[in-house]
Amino acid sequence: MTVEVSPEQTQMVESPVKGEEPVKLEGTAAEEKKPEVSDGKDPSSNHSPTVVERSPSFKEESNFLSDLKESERKALFELQSNLEEAIAEGNLLKKDSKEAPDQEARDFSNEDFSIWGVPLLPSKGGKSTDVILLKFLRAREFKVKDAFEMLKNTLRWRKETKVDSILDEEDLRDEFGKAGFINGLDREGHPVCYNVLGVFQDAEMSRIVFGSDEGRKKFLRSRVQLMEQGIKELDMRPGGVSSLLHITDLKDVIGLSKKEVRDTIKQAVHLLQDNYPEFVARNVIINAPFWYYALNAILSPFLTQRTKSKFVVVRPAKVTETLLKYISPEAIPTQYGGLKHENDYEFSMEEGRVLELTVKAASSGTIEIPALETGTTLLWDFVVLGWEVNYTAEFVPSDEGSYTIIVQKGKRIASQEEPIRNSFRNNEPGKVILTIENSTMKKKRVFYRYKVISA
Repeated sequence: MTVEVSPEQTQMVESPVKGEEPVKLEGTAAEEKKPEVSDGKDPSSNHSPTVVERSPSFKEESNFLSDLKESERKALFELQSNLEEAIAEGNLLKKDSKEAPDQEARDFSNEDFSIWGVPLLPSKGGKSTDVILLKFLRAREFKVKDAFEMLKNTLRWRKETKVDSILDEEDLRDEFGKAGFINGLDREGHPVCYNVLGVFQDAEMSRIVFGSDEGRKKFLRSRVQLMEQGIKELDMRPGGVSSLLHITDLKDVIGLSKKEVRDTIKQAVHLLQDNYPEFVARNVIINAPFWYYALNAILSPFLTQRTKSKFVVVRPAKVTETLLKYISPEAIPTQYGGLKHENDYEFSMEEGRVLELTVKAASSGTIEIPALETGTTLLWDFVVLGWEVNYTAEFVPSDEGSYTIIVQKGKRIASQEEPIRNSFRNNEPGKVILTIENSTMKKKRVFYRYKVISA
């Protein structure tokens, strides 16, 4: 028997995980019985859900001295020697050999002469100093002279622009916070930095930001502040995560018709490439419009081959699928097809694990969530890659003489950017059955999680 539940008994729930929380990659197993899953086949087929496990995305080169090639170790030792000598003689910040030694630099203590919180004096800095120096060496293909010059230029730039105090500039964060933010970690532990440039689609805002020298300078400074914020979360020890995953969202971004926009973007590329070597492990460009390829042709000559190799360009239809290669579904924000709501007070990163169900073409898949006790609240949410499915939910009591309750009528979901979240409170033991019907000729991947809240 079937009876429809009233709106008061079930409702869509919208809430979420704080953006800065560490991501638990494999969620802890719930104490309750794991959900049963079927794909429309014989229940005796012993079908079981796939747990979304941590998988390798991309590997950083090792910063352990023992893993370096002989030529790389030699280059590192030479750069250490040059740096030690320049600091001792007060020549580190000199622009040319004719310039007098920098007395201020000579007076720096070992603790003061640092970059990104790491002491620069090799004899005092330890292994974290080696990690920093290796970044500059790799950016210049282990050419010691070029790497040393890059390091000195970066130190002078940081001093001239007062970068070390940039995180204290709250007004900059308030004005550009929606255009860039750090949100969670990827599968390998890299902090994920989102650049959402579509916020400048408003003509007035675009004019304010890109229409004057002051506006463009503030925009560039906001990009520097975002990098500094991300770097603060890194671990500069050998074996630690010492780079970021960049996600650049070009949805609704204004085109390249304005020269000032093109010039500002080129400046930003130069600024970050010249002063933040090897701090971006991968740069994923999502929602790339057709004009991006024209932009890429303009910027390509200014990028090193090493930098270009880190770019991944994604058209709108493949955004979620691509992000899942690098970020677990519970750590991807809902606007990009993941399960991570902002300020989620119902699902934390520590609660439950995300499972995956594959629904074959022209078939149905079901997810069963047990409710063994009376008066418990069942909470679940899920996303489907590509959607175009029918979704129903019902509560089936353990007592065969009781009525089946319709929690969610059959609903066709053509496309939806955010996950579906639902809840149900039971008055007798039973189970909630979610049915995903796929009428297309392509298989669908369903990512879901649930929890049972005791009365």
